[in-house]
Amino acid sequence: MAGGLGAVAALALPLSVPAPAAAAGLVPVELPGPAGPLPVGAVELHLVDPSRTDPWSGRPREVMVTVTYPAADVHDRTMLPWLPPGAERALKARFGGALDGYALPRTHSADRAPALPGRRPVLLHSPGYQSDRTFNTLLIEELASWGYVVAAVDHPYDTGEVEFPDGRVVVTRPDDGSVEAVTAAVAVRAADLRFVLDALAGLDRGGNPDAERRPLPRGLRGTLDLTRVGVFGHSRGGAASAAVMYLDERVRVGIDLDGGLAGPVVEHGLDRPFLLMDTAIHDGLNQDPSWPSFWRHLSDWHRCLRLADAGHNSYTDIVAVAPQLPEQVRAQLQTGTIPADRAVAAVRATVRAFFDLQLRGRPDTGRLLRGASRRYPEIQYIAG
Repeated sequence: MAGGLGAVAALALPLSVPAPAAAAGLVPVELPGPAGPLPVGAVELHLVDPSRTDPWSGRPREVMVTVTYPAADVHDRTMLPWLPPGAERALKARFGGALDGYALPRTHSADRAPALPGRRPVLLHSPGYQSDRTFNTLLIEELASWGYVVAAVDHPYDTGEVEFPDGRVVVTRPDDGSVEAVTAAVAVRAADLRFVLDALAGLDRGGNPDAERRPLPRGLRGTLDLTRVGVFGHSRGGAASAAVMYLDERVRVGIDLDGGLAGPVVEHGLDRPFLLMDTAIHDGLNQDPSWPSFWRHLSDWHRCLRLADAGHNSYTDIVAVAPQLPEQVRAQLQTGTIPADRAVAAVRATVRAFFDLQLRGRPDTGRLLRGASRRYPEIQYIAG
């Protein structure tokens, strides 16, 4: 599985078992909350782009987006589920019944809570191939709790289980993994991200881009500072992050979390700051054919860091969910040997330090972005 599922007990805050899960006799899976000082709200958007035809469905291209932001008040608000019901059923079906006895977690994002006033940097997020936009909830909520607005995008038919407001659930249509197939998919993702950025501009002006015109959070208008836009993605989402930066100068900085690269950006690079993070298994600059050329053509701030003892999915919620799941499922999840709490803390701190440095003009946290932090020894310097 190329995404993420929940949180290890050592990480999780003391949460009560939701009544439906307890009544059904399901084993609860939990996510730890964010560590920042601000409460978090979120709103789901269904966006339809009539100018593009979906290459898989033949219909106008549509995406689902979760916008997560600092909230003014979360009192008595319902927390969004990690996955909506139809998507959860589809995910469980992937595991042949092994997860049927488990209740997947709720997030710590209050559904449509009023937004905290203030102009805030905006981050786009693209998940991995066959992963869902919520699989980086731990990182997204952390960023929002420190004052960012994050728009996480599902790319139907390429990411995982995508549930639309009418109840439709779209799942991945697997490709053959060839350079041509991956490049085509990444190009669609980059176009999706540009479309979402356009929709966010309308949202900031007071419009409602949701296809069903569902209610928006009070106070969200005027809070998105679209002069400070970053992007980050895991796996194929990392490729989409580099690709959208190449196409759209509105996106000022980006991060690739352990993903191969694809498209023209590989040969042309970027003239804006970019952070690459990998694992020893991936070893991108030595073993990934797409990384060295991209690296040579980066002309602004750039660095390659590594998460020690990590697997591919240690950059996602899966590293925290895996220890709560049965052994036959854990064995499939590529989370390495790094303790879950250390992986979550190190990735959160590094990603936030990069965006704080590049979008807020703040020095990085100690020596973290140089791979020399005593607090986060799991982050290793590779190059740059």
